[in-house]
Amino acid sequence: MSTKSYLITGGTGFIGSALVKSLVKAGKRVRTFDNDSRGSQEKLGKEAQNVEIVTGDIRDPAAVRRAVHGVESVYHLAAVNGTEYFYSKPELVLEVAVKGIINVIDACIAEGVRDFGLASTSEVYQTSTVIPTPETVPLVVPDPLNPRYSYGGGKIVSELMALNYGRTHFERVVIFRPHNVYGPQMGWEHVVPQLIKRILELSEKSSGTIRLPIQGTGRESRAFVYIDDMIDGILRVMEQGKHLEIYHIGTQDEVTIDALAKEIGRHLGVSLQVVPGTLSPGGTSRRCPDISKMRALGYQPRVTLSEGLAMTATWYRDALRPLIQKEN
Repeated sequence: MSTKSYLITGGTGFIGSALVKSLVKAGKRVRTFDNDSRGSQEKLGKEAQNVEIVTGDIRDPAAVRRAVHGVESVYHLAAVNGTEYFYSKPELVLEVAVKGIINVIDACIAEGVRDFGLASTSEVYQTSTVIPTPETVPLVVPDPLNPRYSYGGGKIVSELMALNYGRTHFERVVIFRPHNVYGPQMGWEHVVPQLIKRILELSEKSSGTIRLPIQGTGRESRAFVYIDDMIDGILRVMEQGKHLEIYHIGTQDEVTIDALAKEIGRHLGVSLQVVPGTLSPGGTSRRCPDISKMRALGYQPRVTLSEGLAMTATWYRDALRPLIQKEN
């Protein structure tokens, strides 16, 4: 990679911290900007000593400009992610997204930063009729009355801001859309850690095959990508991505939620019977990205779902089991 200095907003979050550590290991100068509301500086591990850590709120324009000052490249990952927040705190999700993208772009322009990257989401197109889904599908908010779309809506605004300001104010703007990233330390507001937690809690209360209630029929499917592969994809976009281009990063290996839960159970040594339930309003039945554009950059996911789930389940089991046993 080049010798640019980088600012990573959301740099103590799940994806952000993994990206920061990779950049530091590659010998890059890195500054993070985060309020640590969902992330933690501890996620930076031993690499933290080689990172300039700035604590601040992405909604504060003055703080953002100070963070941008003196760097050559800004990658904006700060966001309120986690499906449960989309429903419970939609106004916060939107405020962070919209004020955040405005503040970051304004700061980049004021400080002369000409290289900008945006982390978007598959939620911008929500449910596609084309699967695997390319970057060219329409962006939609199916129902503005459903708070779930606060996240996708905020990211649509962010993409529009980045692309249109990018035409005149930047030498390069790239957008990447992560698709169902998972791994250790990802938080608790996502499907994989939630399943791990429920399975461990239920297994402590009963023996034999346990009944696991889920949202939906269990036939809903996703294509999950392990955090290491996601970071490899982001680094490729940072180095090779073309101006005003969008890239889907993920895998094309779909799995049903039923199969996902049973695979997690297998790694935890628990036999499961999945019990279907009601899907949350706005839930998507199927999602899988077309990663042809990323493959053209040399990207190829290497961690299989089974391998990734084994590492993730082990980390969460070790973190959770003492707490669950104490409660029981």
